[in-house]
Amino acid sequence: MLKPLSATLKNGLTGGKRLAFLLAPLLLLATPGQAETEAEFFKGKQIRLVVGFPAGNEYDLGARLLARHYTRHLPGNPNIIVQNMPQAASIVAANFVYSQAPRDGTVIGAVTRNIVNQALFGHPNLVAEPQKFIWLGSTSFPGRICVVGQKAPATAAADIFAKELVFGSVGPGNSTNTLPTVFNHVLGAKIKLIEGYRGTADVLLAIERDEVQGVCASNGQFRAVSQAIESGKLRVLLRAEEAKMMDYPNAQSIYDFAKTEEQRQFMRFVFASTEYGRPYVLPPEVPASRVVAMRKALADAVADPELIAEAEKAQVDMAWRSPEDLERITASLYKTPPELIESVKKLVPNLN
Repeated sequence: MLKPLSATLKNGLTGGKRLAFLLAPLLLLATPGQAETEAEFFKGKQIRLVVGFPAGNEYDLGARLLARHYTRHLPGNPNIIVQNMPQAASIVAANFVYSQAPRDGTVIGAVTRNIVNQALFGHPNLVAEPQKFIWLGSTSFPGRICVVGQKAPATAAADIFAKELVFGSVGPGNSTNTLPTVFNHVLGAKIKLIEGYRGTADVLLAIERDEVQGVCASNGQFRAVSQAIESGKLRVLLRAEEAKMMDYPNAQSIYDFAKTEEQRQFMRFVFASTEYGRPYVLPPEVPASRVVAMRKALADAVADPELIAEAEKAQVDMAWRSPEDLERITASLYKTPPELIESVKKLVPNLN
């Protein structure tokens, strides 16, 4: 005859054995949930990729290209939909991802490369704290260069300090203006700016007509004149980035001419946003194992031959920037002294 359970507990099990006997069913129930893999979590789910810019913008085109391939590399192959949230030039998207999005990996943000600068400038509408974002990685490296025409009295980067050079510019708030302005005021370059051109293409025509001698702009602005650069009709004087540029590996960095750490910090604050490319972020508190899986999947997607072929055909820059790179740049920018940030505000008030 079987003894009642209570009697078994009383007579046959004591102390720790009795507690283990009672907890065993609960432990069995808890095991499946704890052992859920990332593939099991993502399977059948829908990920929202929130893009802080309008449809057709470079961020949007890059995000949609990435989404088509990212799903194949994510565990569980979840569906990815792109949602544009362009209000306030990405500020609304950043705030949503940071404050309202689920913290489980089902919402990814594609935010402006200037998000850290905006935070340190004290943007009044920015709630998100960029240093608390989880950086997934980034695509694109829109490095900036300065070029001069054949007749310009300059053959090397150091020449911008030795003689006056006349550069064309669109106006404040644009790389054609910001780069020479910083070179002049921070490092002592002798670049004279002629403003009012409608775009970089117009400045390049002005160089051809000998109206001006040079221009500084993002690398992509020079694709249409790549043959002129190859033939020597246009000369690349320097790059505005610390990081090497694949297209112009021999271009000297403007940072080589900084004499003090303060000068380097000033230029990093103004120029480093380019190194963020088109960054992708998660809100804080996403489980660490999921972050690892999503980062790996993103790196694998960007290296996928199918994505690379599609990117080349569409002429979309999908150069990879690792999350470690983005964390390093962010940490460096947050070390910028407040008084130096105030100096940047005075010199480049339209930095965005």
